Amino acid sequence: MLYELIKLLKDFDIPGQGLFSYLSFRAIMAALTALLISIFAGRRIILALQRHQIGETIRDLGLEGQMQKKGTPTMGGIIIILAILVAVLLFGDLRNIYTLLLLLTTLWCGAIGFADDYIKVFRHNKEGMSEKGKLILQILLGLIIGLTVCYSPNIVVREKVPAQTVETVADDSLDVDSEVAVSTGAWKNENVVKSTKTTIPFVKDHEFDYKSLSPFKGRWGWYAKWAIYVLMIVIVITACSNGTNLTDGMDGLSAGTSAIVGLVIGILAWLGGNAINSDYLNIMYIPGSGEIAVFMSAFVGALIGFLWYNAYPAQVFMGDTGSLTIGGIIGVSAILIRKELLLPLLGGIFLVESLSVLMQRYYFKYTRKKYGEGRRIFRMAPLHHHYQKEGIPALIQRPERALPESKITARFWIVGLILGAATLALLKLR
Repeated sequence: MLYELIKLLKDFDIPGQGLFSYLSFRAIMAALTALLISIFAGRRIILALQRHQIGETIRDLGLEGQMQKKGTPTMGGIIIILAILVAVLLFGDLRNIYTLLLLLTTLWCGAIGFADDYIKVFRHNKEGMSEKGKLILQILLGLIIGLTVCYSPNIVVREKVPAQTVETVADDSLDVDSEVAVSTGAWKNENVVKSTKTTIPFVKDHEFDYKSLSPFKGRWGWYAKWAIYVLMIVIVITACSNGTNLTDGMDGLSAGTSAIVGLVIGILAWLGGNAINSDYLNIMYIPGSGEIAVFMSAFVGALIGFLWYNAYPAQVFMGDTGSLTIGGIIGVSAILIRKELLLPLLGGIFLVESLSVLMQRYYFKYTRKKYGEGRRIFRMAPLHHHYQKEGIPALIQRPERALPESKITARFWIVGLILGAATLALLKLR
């Protein structure tokens, strides 16, 4: 709103008005605003949750300190959602298609998570919303995002950045986007394309086109490549949303690792949405996608502010309201900047957590059918709980002794930082 207001008042000489034309300034302000809202409004929200006795129901799994968490307020994801929305509404470009899609994702996934938590807390149904119901709603969101990417004229890729563009725009300006490029005449029409290309590491041009997976050519090939791309978008969104949900099992674990992922995505969005930087790094330039950096700054600020209360020992849990939301935001933002194929590395913790559950489940069923009793790969799944247990027969027996929860969380954060740095390093590896 502030950004839109400043644009309306551009004819008036207001001190500091020009700062709003810089993406970096609005990103920093969005992060600080979301951080402060999470901290100060978060306290009031936690007290309200306590008054209404909205506490976590704990199932005794024999983990150290687990039962002490019983009654801790849940549905704290409301804090994250509120902080993101306010910060983006103040400093984001509300006419930008990427901002609108991420706002839709936040509200959509937040509603799914809220409904799930509501059923668990108020209807005393530990299962919450059915897995089928959540999956259908996540797939529907994926279809909306995918079809928008497919048909929206505002979502395009400029495959090559002409050198003269560098001389017509400021280094860090918000206006390093399609509007300025078109007005200067620096771009040629053949550079503007609706593309199914995405970023992939270890190849010369860092690009992969989904049309290579299409078995058809011509008109049918056009439909097939977009169908494959939309299917991929649906898979990424559902996988990310559920992956963060599984990771949310320790104080500060999901919030901390998600903040690291959000920071890297914000950097990639800023680079890919800037004509100069994308030309220098020889990466895909996506006009207007720099606004995603503002959104992700708010996202990171909200998560860091939430950690003020969620770090060990947690005063509030995010619940599915938060975990499904942050997973959806990560998945959609990665898709919009064409970096979804980097998520297995960047979001490696979420991937491993999800795989640990699948491996444990299917191995247990397989061994029960073959040997008459189920056997385990890990002492407990998801993976982070494996490090909390000891004395349970499993294929993997390291570490021999259970680790404190705070140490496990810190080590997962460190791994997340390493994965984030490795993802950024891939920009220069051909």
